[in-house]
Amino acid sequence: MTGKTLRLGTRRSKLAMAQSGQVADAVRELTGRAVELVEITTYGDTSREQLSQIGGTGVFVTALREALLRGEVDFAVHSLKDLPTAQPESLALAAVPRREDPRDVLVARDGLTLDRLPHGARIGTGSPRRAAQLNAHARSHGLLIETVPIRGNIDTRIGYVHGGELDAVVLAAAGLGRLGRTDEVTDFLSVDSVLPAPGQGALAVECVASDLELTAALAGLDDPLTRIAVTAERSLLAALEAGCSAPVGALADLLGDGQDARFVNELRLRGVVGTTDGSTLVQLSITGPVPTSHGDAVALGRELASEMLAKGAAGLMGERAL
Repeated sequence: MTGKTLRLGTRRSKLAMAQSGQVADAVRELTGRAVELVEITTYGDTSREQLSQIGGTGVFVTALREALLRGEVDFAVHSLKDLPTAQPESLALAAVPRREDPRDVLVARDGLTLDRLPHGARIGTGSPRRAAQLNAHARSHGLLIETVPIRGNIDTRIGYVHGGELDAVVLAAAGLGRLGRTDEVTDFLSVDSVLPAPGQGALAVECVASDLELTAALAGLDDPLTRIAVTAERSLLAALEAGCSAPVGALADLLGDGQDARFVNELRLRGVVGTTDGSTLVQLSITGPVPTSHGDAVALGRELASEMLAKGAAGLMGERAL
C-alpha cells in the first residue's frame, strides 16, 4: 500500500497526541506510508462543565468524526471509552489495538494508598462511576471520604494534589502509562473494588467506511481478544441505555492460561451501576465461552445488562441516555 501521506486526526491533549503518535508509528510500519498528525479541538476539550452536565456521550469524538466525513483527515484515533456505543454506518471501527492496563489508579500525596487515606480525605474525579465505587468502598471499610468533581488534563488533575487542594486524584492507568508517568501512581486500584469504564485502556481507530483499502490496511492493528472483550463491555453499556458519563463500570476478563488466544477458554464479564454517594450498588457478573463472533459478544453484554436491570440498575443511573 503506497501513496500520499495519511492524515491522522487527533485531539490536542498530551495524552491524545501520545497515543495517536503510537498508532501513527504502527501504521507507518504496517503500510509503508507517511503519517502526519492533524490536531483537532473537540467540544469536550473547550467546555469546563462536568461531563455529566454536558451529556458526556460523544463530546470528545464528534469533531474528529466530522473531520473524517469532510475528508479533512483519513483516519482518527479515540480513547475507546469516549465512543458512543452506536457505530454510525458511514464510519468503520477499523481496529481496536491490544488493550493497555484497564485499571484506575490513585495519585495521592505522601505516597498514600486508597486504604491508607486519612479520615475525611478529598479525592478528585470527574467520573460518577469512580465516585460511586470509591464511596461504596469507603463505606464498606468504615472510611469517610469526599469525592470532589474535577475536570482538566492529567497535569491539571495531579496539580490539585501537589498544590494541596486534594489528597488524591483517580486517573486511568493506561493514560499515565502512555505518557511514561506510571512512577507517579501511588496505588493501582483493584478491579474488585473499582471496575473501570467500558473499553477503558483500549484505543479505537476509525476511518470512513467507504475507504475499503484503508479499512483493510488498518485492520492489521486489530487485536481480536481486545475487540471481543470491549464489545461485550460496550454492549452492556448500550443495553443499560447509559451514556459514557453514567456511573457504569464493566470489565471483560479473558480466563485461561495467559493472554494467548490458544489458551483462553472463558470470558467473565463484570458490571456495576451505583449511586454516586456509594449507598447502593448493583454488581453482577456472567461467565461463558469466549465469544467467537461480534454477535456473541453483544449477546453476552445484553444478558448481563438484563440481569442488572432486573436487580434495579435503571433506578441508579439518573437520567438514562436516549
